[in-house]
Amino acid sequence: MVAFRYEAWDEDFLRRLREQARLWDLFRKLLLRADGSVEQALRWLENLKERGYLDPAADLEGFARALEKEGIISSEAGFPTLAPRGERMIRADALNRIFDGLKRGAAGEHRTPHAGEGGERLPETRPYEFGEDVSALDVQRTLQNSLLRTGSELRLGEQDFEVNETEHLTSCATVLLLDISHSMVLYGEDRITPAKTVALAMAELIRTRYPKDSLQVCLFGDDAVEVSVKQLPYVSAGPYHTNTRAALRLAQRLLLRKKHPNKQIFMVTDGKPSAITEEGRLYKNPFGLDPRIVGATLEEAAACRRRRIVVTTFMLTREPSLVDFVNKLTRVARGRAYFSSVEDLGESVFVDYLRNRRKKLGR
Repeated sequence: MVAFRYEAWDEDFLRRLREQARLWDLFRKLLLRADGSVEQALRWLENLKERGYLDPAADLEGFARALEKEGIISSEAGFPTLAPRGERMIRADALNRIFDGLKRGAAGEHRTPHAGEGGERLPETRPYEFGEDVSALDVQRTLQNSLLRTGSELRLGEQDFEVNETEHLTSCATVLLLDISHSMVLYGEDRITPAKTVALAMAELIRTRYPKDSLQVCLFGDDAVEVSVKQLPYVSAGPYHTNTRAALRLAQRLLLRKKHPNKQIFMVTDGKPSAITEEGRLYKNPFGLDPRIVGATLEEAAACRRRRIVVTTFMLTREPSLVDFVNKLTRVARGRAYFSSVEDLGESVFVDYLRNRRKKLGR
């Protein structure tokens, strides 16, 4: 017997739930913009409330207490900081947002065109061979074969058994290069936050769906340095030049240590290469495209091609001279180039990663 329980509709409870969801959504965005500073993000929430952008009745102190109670933030250091659970939630939220924006059917796997063990089942079948995993048996085809062979009697014979073909899945080592030069926040346009969001989402995607893949994240400005996923929310752009050559060199060193059959570099940038390191010194020229810097950078792109490392550049600008440089780098590396807006960056990166598509997504 099915029993139903009816209660009075609590409109106030629903309002509080919606308010909490909106505050969390806004807090997450402000937190990345504040380079992981919980104090700054909470101050900005207070400021938005004072300016009338939030409900005057919004309980921000209660919201902060709830975050701490749920283990999202911690006050152990004497001031509020992100707790490990909060860092995981930031990554999961970034992943969900990007996937929600993908068009239906855009997501996929790292597939190869070869049938074999260790992947998803295909509708095609083939005769069973001794020693194969019986879990791959196509029961319907097997029974149909038996009935066709015997007329109407179900007597299974060795020749009746068929198995589904399976699709190989490949593992991939990826290095994500994030430009943290001054141009990423120049003229009030925030490009570093979308870039961080993509890095956080990719880290969560690989951790949860592709554990055999690897992802390493490197920042490049005057030089290039690897950072852990844990550090990503706290990354900020600085008064740096753009040493693209150092970034490509570091990425190659990291990838050459990996045993994955596929190796690739994703580079998110919005500026021209404006610096190179020579004999321990930084040579820089922020004006125009310096042939010395461009030549050294293209040499590194050619080294990636020789090592069969695919370089995919996500360019956050459409300035003709910079587009021309990216096209040259792409030709030299035999890689791919997407000219994306900050709004489309997540979709562009994820579609390429999931489907390995070789066509330009930008318009």
